[in-house]
Amino acid sequence: MNYRDYKDYNDYELISYVKESNEEASDILFEKYKPLIITIATKMIGYSSNLGLEINDLIQEGLIGLNTAIKSFDDQEEVSFYTYARTCIERKMISALVSARRQKHKILNESMSLEVYSDDDEFNIMESLTADNSYNPENIVVEYENEHTLLENIINSLTPFEQQVFELKLSGFKYREIADILDKDKKAIDNALNRIKSKIKTLIKK
Repeated sequence: MNYRDYKDYNDYELISYVKESNEEASDILFEKYKPLIITIATKMIGYSSNLGLEINDLIQEGLIGLNTAIKSFDDQEEVSFYTYARTCIERKMISALVSARRQKHKILNESMSLEVYSDDDEFNIMESLTADNSYNPENIVVEYENEHTLLENIINSLTPFEQQVFELKLSGFKYREIADILDKDKKAIDNALNRIKSKIKTLIKK
């Protein structure tokens, strides 16, 4: 194999070679997807100002995400490797953004706060839950040991896209910023947040 010939191999062939411990196949995949990683990092760095992140930091996170995708991809699933890899790459970069923003704005102590407001919109999960008397805060505390446990259960109930929206929103990003970061329109973000609220309510009812 040769770097110049990577277009002659499809992703599934390359991944099968990687599983046979072929290091060159792994190198070819990294070379093939590096432009995508750089493109995503270039877009996200615009939301990293004053957070202590540089574009190389995001690129490194993207490379880790790609490595995760290569190792964990299941070709039996009804999703292309490109789609799966892009999701893994974005998640790693988003995690870096979220972590940096939490530290800067101190949204977290040991876990993510469920009460977050932004400049142009509001997303207060606990308020939306407790507006209905059936979601009494005391009942929630009885059901879940602490806020961190609740958050883990919430995140596990969401799709990968919803997890990205959820983490970004709780970290103080605005609707339009989330839409830009995830390359979606604002309506898609709004719909995702509505689904998230619905899933949270269903989770609390269990």
